[in-house]
Amino acid sequence: MPFTLFPGTRLALARDALAGLSVGDALGAQYFVPGNKPSDLLEARVPAAPWEWTDDTEQACCLVSVLAASGAGGDFDRDGFAELLAARFEPYRGYGPGAVVMLRRIRDGLPWPIAATAAFNGQGSCGNGAAMRAAPLGAWHADSLAHAAIAGVRAAEVTHAHPEGIAGGVAVTVAGAVAAAARLNGHRPDRGQLLRATAAHTPAGIVHDGLIEAAGLTVTVEEAAHRLGSGGQATAQDTVPFALWVADRFLDDYPAAVAACVVAGGDVDTTAAIAGGVVAAHTGRDGIPAAWLAAREPLPGWSPSAVW
Repeated sequence: MPFTLFPGTRLALARDALAGLSVGDALGAQYFVPGNKPSDLLEARVPAAPWEWTDDTEQACCLVSVLAASGAGGDFDRDGFAELLAARFEPYRGYGPGAVVMLRRIRDGLPWPIAATAAFNGQGSCGNGAAMRAAPLGAWHADSLAHAAIAGVRAAEVTHAHPEGIAGGVAVTVAGAVAAAARLNGHRPDRGQLLRATAAHTPAGIVHDGLIEAAGLTVTVEEAAHRLGSGGQATAQDTVPFALWVADRFLDDYPAAVAACVVAGGDVDTTAAIAGGVVAAHTGRDGIPAAWLAAREPLPGWSPSAVW
């Protein structure tokens, strides 16, 4: 059913997605620490707190800050987003070398369109950065998948000039919108529906084709990761279809979604951030175990979601 979103509602939805994204990111990152076993999470045993978040969460906090400053009007503020990313990034949070160089150039005054286009010898980045931070943007646009897709392009282009990097950001943005809209409508989509709706608004290419394949998969988590990739190549093509397959399958079960990402291996913090953000857009913050929220490192004080 159609509905109208007021600015406060949009921000609340985005904050819920950010909470899910950040907890997934922080918990997933713990499984790069020797001694933490993925099988333990299946038995409801989690690593010792605190769980530090990575660049996935830092960039998502920047994105939500831009949304909070915008109210409900106007296009996504790309200049403001680029400025905030460059001002706030902490390299030790897990940024790749290419991202560090790009953000330092932007901070030093290079316009973001030039910095993004120059990355990777002029090819632009097809990495996960645009996708891993995008779920809150989708939740903000729960009332329109078309507007979510447009915003996804605008937000992705700030750091990603490669078509597949942009497509990854669009796909996660649209998936977040589908998940939040289903929450507001009180209807959980059927298996595959979130993936098909997302693919319908994702530009043609490898990410798009991966979403179509994912929509038809009725396999184990391990087989899905094998078929779709689980982020081992650190590209949107190798990450987004699997992460959204997890979100589609476990849309009403946040712990199961994060556990699936952990068990699959690969770039666990990023797949768990993507899936966790989309699932929390549907379940709300209450779907995240309270103990997990408490274990996650507090969000940065400059974020409008610092208390979340």
